[in-house]
Amino acid sequence: MQFRRPKTAFVALAALGMAATGAMVARGQGEAPTAAAAASGSFEVSGVTVDVSGKTADLARQGGWRIAQRKGWERLAKQLTGKTSPLSDSALDSIVTGIVVEREQIGPNRYIASLGILFDRSKAGSILGVSIAVTHSAPMLLVPLQFSGGSGQVFERETAWARAWNRLRAASSTIDYVRLRGTGADRLLVNSGQTLRRGRNWWRTILDQYGANDVLVAEVQLRREYPGGPIIGVFAASHGPDRVPVTSFALRIDNGDAIDALLDTAVRRIDKAYQTALAEGRLHTDAVLAARPPVAQIAPPELTEAAPEPTPTATPTADAAGGATLSIQVDTPNAAAVTASESAIRSVPGVRSATTASLALGGISVMRIAFDGSQASLRAALEARGWSVQEGPGVLRIRRAGGGSSAPAATPSPRASATPREP
Repeated sequence: MQFRRPKTAFVALAALGMAATGAMVARGQGEAPTAAAAASGSFEVSGVTVDVSGKTADLARQGGWRIAQRKGWERLAKQLTGKTSPLSDSALDSIVTGIVVEREQIGPNRYIASLGILFDRSKAGSILGVSIAVTHSAPMLLVPLQFSGGSGQVFERETAWARAWNRLRAASSTIDYVRLRGTGADRLLVNSGQTLRRGRNWWRTILDQYGANDVLVAEVQLRREYPGGPIIGVFAASHGPDRVPVTSFALRIDNGDAIDALLDTAVRRIDKAYQTALAEGRLHTDAVLAARPPVAQIAPPELTEAAPEPTPTATPTADAAGGATLSIQVDTPNAAAVTASESAIRSVPGVRSATTASLALGGISVMRIAFDGSQASLRAALEARGWSVQEGPGVLRIRRAGGGSSAPAATPSPRASATPREP
């Protein structure tokens, strides 16, 4: 969900297309979800102001971009080395990866704007002779929680707060944010109710889904005095399942149309607070959350057979100690089919447990079972109960014989059919 940066500044500017003659352009609250900006590869200099005149609007705008590149480079060089390092316009074109229009006004022969300049990190670092290495945090899942009208929302519906976080250009941030688009399973797994849960096991399952090690919750409460009027935003940032506070503050705007500016300012302030907390060692991952269950290692059969001491005190094999752990793939068109399949598998003699490890309603789910015996004996037992079985290494694919992908609930259990009937 990240944009690729164009090779030249002017291609990036053409792609932005954020200007209208004689008016300042801003994002509206009803627009489509914004993809998260790229989080690495560039130095960013924001808030570069220009006021340029020209024969035409296009010439004035092009001149403004040129001046913005020079100003941005001077500020970056002074920030990194303490002194200026002038470059020609052609050299700047080769290291500028993009220009972001923060605010602009265009007239017939005048251009006024506030711009952000993105410089290629490796090229700029080599020119200035500075190290480009940046120490980042572990991947952190960001949860943008918004309270408005008394209800909390994350991805249940699109919010201005989530769009503001996706607009953040985290190139210079030391926090490795994992930002979600808010579509598909995101709305089910990461919601306002989940932010209230403290259980590490379920949080660990969600974090593993997105490749994150920890969670950050950024919260805002929007209080409107009247429609279109002043808005007060009360912001809070926390860390971990226990919601350990990192920072909190309040901001106010007099015009409801400036809601995006309010939220963008808050995002930058919270990002800075998270970076400070990381530098102070306060963003360490909870030990229970970081723990992962051990993976059982089963010795290959040839190694077990080659064991040199066949004495009664020898270490038992995996089957003798606790049976085999296998995966079974089964069609689950609905929730009832899941329950029926688990019950049917548990009824097989020798099956100690059967749990659904991967649920796919309307598709093929995967059950993880513990069985006292070999895979071949389990296959025979399932076929004896009317299942059609396909076998692979450590995996069985089962279907009802002659029933295609129909739900197992439609067929009586083998145990019930074996019950004696009254004469």
